Amino acid sequence: MAGEKVAFITGGNKGLGLETARQLGKLGIHVVIGARDPEKGRQALEKLKADGVNADVVRFDITQAADYKEVYRFLDQKYGKLDILINNAGVSKEDFLSGNKTSSTSAEVLHDTFDTNFFGAVQLTQVLLPLIKKSPAGRIVNLSSILGSLSLHADPKSPIYDAKAFAYDASKAALNSFTVHLAHELRDTKIKVNSAHPGWVKTDMGGDQAPMDIVTGAQTSVALATLPDDGPTGSYIHLGKTLPW
Repeated sequence: MAGEKVAFITGGNKGLGLETARQLGKLGIHVVIGARDPEKGRQALEKLKADGVNADVVRFDITQAADYKEVYRFLDQKYGKLDILINNAGVSKEDFLSGNKTSSTSAEVLHDTFDTNFFGAVQLTQVLLPLIKKSPAGRIVNLSSILGSLSLHADPKSPIYDAKAFAYDASKAALNSFTVHLAHELRDTKIKVNSAHPGWVKTDMGGDQAPMDIVTGAQTSVALATLPDDGPTGSYIHLGKTLPW
């Protein structure tokens, strides 16, 4: 495996995570997918290998802090480094199409959403960062959303102005803040940290009404995971275009 890049993708057994793994694998990158359910993880691994992708799977639940150290040990012992971390796992506890219900959003929904979409991604990144620093060109991709853009949410003319799901939107805005702050801390290293908006994609979360197919939805994460040395860091990107924070 000398010289081969290694990527870890949270929530990698289905949807965008699995498609991102497939596309990275097709580029010759060894992918490790994190899956809460070992059986679903095994099934995803079989799909990847059938498609010619070199891959592994580890049991990983982003809401369980003990799993972070287990993933660190797995990656350290098997590969000794991590080139790409894609914080893909995410949840939504709200109905995006039911209108603005900010005043009645419960503390439970806020906590559950932030635990996965923000706190989990931050803590996992902090735990794995020593392995990423061993890579000659580390890449961290935080799966955000255009719904995390405060600028667009505040603009009555923006296409997302009426798409207010408070807990989800706020968690992605917080994740964007993490991107900006970590990119600044690592600005003098080879590591690049960026937020990706995949688009409104036909997944379990996006629903059948979403306009974008999953292959296209994974392309932003793949592009940010494989940026050249002169690529951006601390940016908010969708299909090569910069979004307003």
